[in-house]
Amino acid sequence: MIIGVLAIQGAFREHMDVLYRLHVQGRLIKKVSDLEGIDGIILPGGESTAMAKQMKENGLFEALQSKINQECPVMGTCAGLILLSKEITNQPVSTLGVMDIRVKRNAYGRQLDSFATIAPIKYISEQPLELVFIRAPYIEEVGKGVEVLCEVDGHIVVALQNNMLALAFHPELTGIDAVHAYFIEHMIKKERIDHGSISHP
Repeated sequence: MIIGVLAIQGAFREHMDVLYRLHVQGRLIKKVSDLEGIDGIILPGGESTAMAKQMKENGLFEALQSKINQECPVMGTCAGLILLSKEITNQPVSTLGVMDIRVKRNAYGRQLDSFATIAPIKYISEQPLELVFIRAPYIEEVGKGVEVLCEVDGHIVVALQNNMLALAFHPELTGIDAVHAYFIEHMIKKERIDHGSISHP
C-alpha cells in the first residue's frame, strides 16, 4: 500500500510521520507522475489559495480531480477540506469541486484564534479525541449522500462522502493516529477488497 501526501505546501511532513508510525508507505506528491500506483491521497493543511495555484501550474489540479473522481480514497484536512469542496461562501478559491459540501474559510478567525478541543468522531472513536484547529474552516452545509461525523459548537467539522473524508482540524498534530488508522483500514483497504464499497466498523 502506498499513500500519497500532497507536498505542494503546508503540513505534509507531519502526515508522513503518522504514516511511518502506522507502518504504511507514504509518497510525497509534487508532480503528476507521483500519483501513479498510489492507493490513497492525503490533502494536508496549509494555504489553500497557494496550493490551488501551484497545482494548476504543474498539472496536479486536473490529475487529482480525475483520480478522486475515479474513487481513489482521499482525506482532506483543513485546507485539504477546502480543496475538496464544491462551494466556498467567503474568500473564493479554486477548488477540486469533488465533494458536496459548502465551506466557510478561516471560519474561526486568524492564527491567534486557533484552538484545541475534544470530541468523539462517528466511526473513528467513541472516546473524545483532541481536535486542533488552526485558521480552520468549517462546513456550513452538506449535500445528499454526505454523512456528518462530528460537530463542534453546532458547526460541522468532519464529513464523509463515498471515498472522501473531510476534516476541519489537524489530526496529524496530536500524536493520536485514530483518524489516519480509520482512513487506512476502512477506506483504503476496504476499497481495494470491495471495489468501491466502504465498510464501517
